[in-house]
Amino acid sequence: MERLFHLRALGTNVRTELFAGTVTFVTMAYVIFVNPVILAPSGIDFDAVMVATCLAAAVATIFMGLVANYPIALAAGMGENVVFASFCAVGTGVITWQQGLGAVLISGLVFFLLTLLRVRQMMIDAIPDALKHAIAVGIGAFIAFLGLTDAGLVIKPEGVAPVHLGSPANPAVWTAMFGLLLVGTLMARRVRGAILWSILGSAVFALILGVTRYQGLFAPPPSLEPTFLQLSLRGLLTSNGIMVVVVFLFMDVFDSLGTFVGVGQAGGFLKDGKLPRATRALMADATGTVVGAGLGTSTVTSYIESAAGVSAGARSGLASVATGLLFVAAIFLSPLVRMIGEAYVWEGGYFHPITAPALIAVGALMMGGVRKIPWDDGADALPALLVILGIPLTFSVADGLAMGFISYPLIRLLAGRGREVPRLIYILAALFLARYIFLPGGPV
Repeated sequence: MERLFHLRALGTNVRTELFAGTVTFVTMAYVIFVNPVILAPSGIDFDAVMVATCLAAAVATIFMGLVANYPIALAAGMGENVVFASFCAVGTGVITWQQGLGAVLISGLVFFLLTLLRVRQMMIDAIPDALKHAIAVGIGAFIAFLGLTDAGLVIKPEGVAPVHLGSPANPAVWTAMFGLLLVGTLMARRVRGAILWSILGSAVFALILGVTRYQGLFAPPPSLEPTFLQLSLRGLLTSNGIMVVVVFLFMDVFDSLGTFVGVGQAGGFLKDGKLPRATRALMADATGTVVGAGLGTSTVTSYIESAAGVSAGARSGLASVATGLLFVAAIFLSPLVRMIGEAYVWEGGYFHPITAPALIAVGALMMGGVRKIPWDDGADALPALLVILGIPLTFSVADGLAMGFISYPLIRLLAGRGREVPRLIYILAALFLARYIFLPGGPV
C-alpha cells in the first residue's frame, strides 16, 4: 500500500481512503440508474448498458488510482450521454448507436494522442472562456429540459404544437414532483449523495403509486453481448461522423480538465497552479473512454463528485481503487436498476419520473457557469446566448455550437477585433459554415 499510494507522505491512511472512496461512490452512483435510461432511446440494450456503465467506470477509476495516484473517479459523463442519445436516437438520429460507439472510440484515441503530444492545453486555451461556459450551461439546460419531459411536467408534442405543461392527473408527475422536492431539500442541506438518495426515495414513492413494480434487488449480472465490441467505424468519415467525433472530443477535454482543476484545488494537489502527473490522469480519462466504447457506453470522463471524497479525507489513489471496486459490485443490482429505469406509460406517452429529477438536478448544477460569462461585452454575450438557447431549443448540441462558433469570430471581425480570435476558432467557424452551405443533408 505504501509503495503504491505513498499514504504516509500524503498524510492519510488505509481506513480514511476506503471510507472516502465509498463517499465518492455514493455521490456519483446515480449514473448507474440514469445512464441506461438516457441511452436506451438510441436502441442500445438497457441491461447491457448498465453493466458497461459499471465496468467502464471501474476500469477507468482503478486505472486513475494505480497509475496517477489521485482520488478522482470516472464514469459515463452526464451531458456526453445526452449528446450521444441525441445523435443516435432511433428514427431521428444522424448516426446509429453502433457508429456512436465508434465515434466515442475515435474521440478517446485522439484524446490519448493529444495527451501524449501535450496538445490538449493548446486546444483548451484556444476556445474562448465565454464559449466554454456557454457550452456547459447550454448542455445543462438541455439535460434539465429532458428531465422535465421525462417527468411529464412538460410535454413536447410532435409537429408544430407548442411545448406545454403536463397533466396533474398523470401519476408520473406526482412522482417526479416528490423527487424534485426531495433532491432539492437534500442538496440544500448539503447531504452527500443527494441525487442517489432522491432516486431511491422516488422509487419507493413510485412503488406506492403503482408507477413502477418491484423486480428484486440482486441478480447475476446481465450479458454484455448486445453491446460488447458492437461499435462500428463505417460512415464516420462523413461530415456528420466527423462532427460527432469533434463534439465528443471537445466535451471530454473540457470536462476532464475542469474536474482536475476543481478537485485539485479542493485537495491541495495543485502546485503553482498546475496538477502534477496531469498526463497520467488524462491518460486514465482517455483509457476509460476507449474501454467504455468497447464495452458499450458513451464517453467516460472524470467526475467533479470526486470532491466529496476529497472532503472526506481522500488524498491518494487508494480511494479511487475503492470506488472502482464498488462499481464492480454494482453489476449485481440489475433488478433494482431495471425497476427504477422502467418507463411508465400514460395516455400514449412514455415517462421516467424516478430518474427525471436527477437530470433536472444535474442540469441545475451545470448552470453555474452562466455567471462567469462577461455579459457586458456584446462580442461575448451574443455568441454565448446563442449557444445556451440554441442547444435545448434545436434539440441539437451541434446546431447550438454552430451558432456560437460562427457568430463569435464574425462579430469580432465586424467590430474590428478580429485579432482577438484564435486561428482554431476561425477554422471551426469555416467547418460549421461548410457543413450548412456546401454539404448535402442539412445540419447535424
